[in-house]
This record gives sequence, structure tokens and C-alpha cells, in this order.
Amino acid sequence: MQDLECKLPYGRDGTRDEVVVRQKRAPHGSWKVGTLLHGKRVYAVAISGSTHHVYTCGSGYIRVWDESALQAGNKVPQAQLDLQDPQDCVVTCKLFPDEQSLITGGASQAVTLWDLAPTPQVRARLTSTGPTCYSLAVSSDAHICLACFHGFVEIWDLQNQILIRKHEVPVYGSRCVDITGNIFWTGGEDTTLYSWDLRNYQRLHQHDLQNEILSITHDPGEEWVLAGLRTSDIAFLHTRRNEQFKALVKKYTRHHSLKFASCGDYFVTAIDTRLSGLEAPSLQKLFQIEESSGILCCDVSSDNQYLVMGSKSSATVYQLLY
Repeated sequence: MQDLECKLPYGRDGTRDEVVVRQKRAPHGSWKVGTLLHGKRVYAVAISGSTHHVYTCGSGYIRVWDESALQAGNKVPQAQLDLQDPQDCVVTCKLFPDEQSLITGGASQAVTLWDLAPTPQVRARLTSTGPTCYSLAVSSDAHICLACFHGFVEIWDLQNQILIRKHEVPVYGSRCVDITGNIFWTGGEDTTLYSWDLRNYQRLHQHDLQNEILSITHDPGEEWVLAGLRTSDIAFLHTRRNEQFKALVKKYTRHHSLKFASCGDYFVTAIDTRLSGLEAPSLQKLFQIEESSGILCCDVSSDNQYLVMGSKSSATVYQLLY
């Protein structure tokens, strides 16, 4: 299905204003195109929409794969970025909106900022005050990064590479973090999703979701926040209205990854060995993928062409079909 733009006349005064009606563009299936042999568990993964480079992250190193590797099973990585300490492990990563930079965190003494072009290299190491960063979030303008640790969130000014604040959050509500405009969100084992004001750092709301929160994401319009729960359920909360609902699955899981497509028309949810693509907001199932091993992480390219999933020793790449 292709995007359809239709310009309609509008206005009673005889002038022709233009209203653009956009037809939704969501995939109806997927096709497995290749496997990237990372060699160790892939705890975090990212894929660029502009270059289709894939970044597979885990213990000791990050591997960079170019587009030619996506459609082959035995290609060597374009580059391997060794971590500062071989014992360090990346468990979370975020591409910047311009896809020219990547930020990584995990079991390390620092959150690391990488320049990706023309050659991937470390731009800065932001020394952390905690041993393990569980989750990262980057603002839409790439000025602010939030790094989630056990019991606190570090708020970084990325332009000046300085720590703005070490913000305390509930110890058992600090597994994951996300940011929408001037609000940031945290959640974890205590089953509560917290929202905080990024301007004065006051807690705004707390929502009891009744089950442990494993992941948080948001739609591109920053209108809805999604929380992936231990029971495989997905909680949806409106960022500006007192409105929420749940999609119920009721299946216990160790990992629950969520990722919204940049077009905003669908999102993917990965639970155990199964990944599903769901239309937004109808939640109609668009496609489903069953992997042979547990899915630890996933990402969708910003051009909505590719989907990549990380597992115990490799990453699998799928092309989305329209």
C-alpha cells in the first residue's frame, strides 16, 4: 500500500485552500533477508534509515554492518568498535534523530557517545555515577539524554557534554526511561509508571499498571506512551489527557521490547521468540514473526523498510512488505 496524497478544495470565499489527506502506510508482512553473526548475545540493536547500517551491541564490542551484509548470511562486519574495557557490556543504545550519532550504555563506568560518519569513533565518554545503565532516552532535538540507573536518572546536556542533574526516582521504578517533550517517564519492578517534569523535576503522575514494566516507548507525535509489561500486556497512556487502556495478552515473559515506526502507523512488540506488528491505533495484527531463540531487542529503520532483532548470538534482518 503506497502513501496517497489528495488535495481537496476548501473555503467558502472562493479561494482554494489545500487540505492533504494521507492514507495510512503499514506493512502487511515481512521477508527474512539475512543474519548478522555478532558472535555474542545482542542486548541492543539499532538500524539507520538513511544508510541501512546496523549496530549490534553486547559484551566487549559493537559491530557495524553495512547494507550489503543485510542480505547475506556470512558477511563480515564493516567495523568492530571495541569497548574501553573488554568486560564492559552494552545493554541499551539509541540512534540520534539525524542518525549521525549513537549513544550506548550498560555495565560500564560511562555512557558513550559515538560519531558514526565518516568513520565510527568515540566522541565522548560521559562518566556515570552508577555501575549499570539499564535504559537510555534521547530528546527529539537530541539536546538531552536520560540515562536510567538503579534508583536514579542522569540528565545529560549532550551539546555541552555535562551532567545537568542526578535525579532520584523510586529504586524499583528505574528499569526503563523515555522522554516526550518536557516530560520523562520511568518504570520498573514496582509496577508503577511515573511521569516527571523535565523543567522543575517534580513528579507529575503515577499510574499503577499492576505488573512489572519491562520497556517504555512513545509514538512519533509524542501523544501516547506505551509500556511493555511482564505479562506481555501493553499499557497505553495519553501524554496530555487522563486517558489510558491496555492490550491484554496475559503471558509471562522475560523480555518485552517495543518500538514505534517513525511513520506512526504501526509499532512492533517482541515477546520471547515472537514479534508482532500492530496497526495504530486499531491494534489490528499486521504481521507476525517466530524466531528460533528469544528476542532480546528490536528496531525499525526510520524509512520503515527494515526490521532487525537481536538474540543470543546474532541479529536477524527482515524487509517489511507493503
